[in-house]
Amino acid sequence: MTVDLSLYRLILDASLVVQLVMLVLVLASVFSWMIIVIKWRVLREARRTADAFEVRFWSGTDLAQLYDRSRRKVDIAGLEHVFVAGFKEFLKGRRQLRDPAAGVLVAGGTERAMQVAISREGDELETYLNALATVGSTSPYIGLFGTVWGIMHAFMGLSGAQQATLAMVAPGIAEALIATALGLFAAIPAVIAYNSFSSDIDRLLARYDNFAGELATLLQRQVGGRDGVEA
Repeated sequence: MTVDLSLYRLILDASLVVQLVMLVLVLASVFSWMIIVIKWRVLREARRTADAFEVRFWSGTDLAQLYDRSRRKVDIAGLEHVFVAGFKEFLKGRRQLRDPAAGVLVAGGTERAMQVAISREGDELETYLNALATVGSTSPYIGLFGTVWGIMHAFMGLSGAQQATLAMVAPGIAEALIATALGLFAAIPAVIAYNSFSSDIDRLLARYDNFAGELATLLQRQVGGRDGVEA
């Protein structure tokens, strides 16, 4: 007896439960790839804008002018957002320069404002990462469920058979293995992307944090010298 073990026929002949498992895994894979493409573009743009802003910042331009140009933008993000948040707080704090403790207050307020901005940037960069983690951790188990169900369904079909042959159970086992393969197909790229993006985000946030420390030091010197930027 000849058994058609083509992928198309195995999927069509699979039990309803296994077909649903396959559908869920395919949708999970498509969803994770959409997130992967979006996050890759977002992180690439974040690195590009950070590079461009650091070039402008360290080129010797006047910080007040740089702040004025940046804050007029409709949508600022990344390193520029950190700079605008810190410099805005710095300008507010300069009004208290007559107070002997003003230098400490201004520096502290500036650093807190930049840390809040960094935290918000981190939240934005980590959007949808949990979805990748969920796909990566659950897809193998969903595929395993389809595998167990398919094998169970295949052996249940032998209960009324007079003579059990490999050809009778082969389609059921094959469809079960397809569910396992789909589970791994959905999980592996999601896990790799999650680890890669998490590492990239950590490096970006560390870069933002280093910049915030350098800017805070620079502004604190200006407060101490009373010769920096005018509000």
